[in-house]
Amino acid sequence: MSTITIVVPTYNESENVGNLTNQIDYALRGIKYEIIFVDDSTDDTPEAIKKVMGENPNVRMEHRETEKGLATAVLKGFELAKGDYIAVMDADLQHPPAILRSMYAVMETGADFCIPSRFIPGGSDGGLGPYRKLVSGVARYIGKIMLPSLRKITDPTSGLFMIRRSVIEGADLRPIGWKIMVEVLAMGTYRSVVEIPYKFQARPAGESKLSSRVTLEYLKQVAELTKRGRKQKDATVSRWTPEKLKSELESIG
Repeated sequence: MSTITIVVPTYNESENVGNLTNQIDYALRGIKYEIIFVDDSTDDTPEAIKKVMGENPNVRMEHRETEKGLATAVLKGFELAKGDYIAVMDADLQHPPAILRSMYAVMETGADFCIPSRFIPGGSDGGLGPYRKLVSGVARYIGKIMLPSLRKITDPTSGLFMIRRSVIEGADLRPIGWKIMVEVLAMGTYRSVVEIPYKFQARPAGESKLSSRVTLEYLKQVAELTKRGRKQKDATVSRWTPEKLKSELESIG
């Protein structure tokens, strides 16, 4: 059976890491996994993660003192990952941990890249407020206009995805800001992408990190990727219905 590494960048998420870990453990029962928290926090989140580590041997932490930022945190997680498949998700529980089992089912069918989408039948972005929906929508369409590798993807600016290790081997990843999946889509090596529906959740605790600086970093990232991004002409994108997803989940038990 294939193994999963879940990379979770954290910044002041002490209220969520325990709940997140418990939900991941439940979602992936029977599947070998590891969680790598790459932590840039200035509060007591490292202590909260250490407590979790004492309870769950599948959890590791890389606490960074001098380097900050979600994108570089995820790259550090890629570097440390041991799994056959690598997933990336936020710590704030807006990405429901239960979706990890569905993503694993997709990868076991031979896909290179699995992207849960809010914008296909069965999905929802109801966890976002009106302002964030507007900002997210504008970012999506800017990315699709400027980067050919994003045009077939319904939810390209999400931070939730799972890939085979081979997708990023040798890839020239130089992300800035928060949109790490945009970088992987533009620079990775893959032939098949599967989108599955998921419902984006409301944040149960803590505060959103969205800011004008994050938006500007995204625009800079997209502009740079127009110069060095791969064309990905041979990549196919398919979308699973809720019924198809249920059937594949039953096949892995």
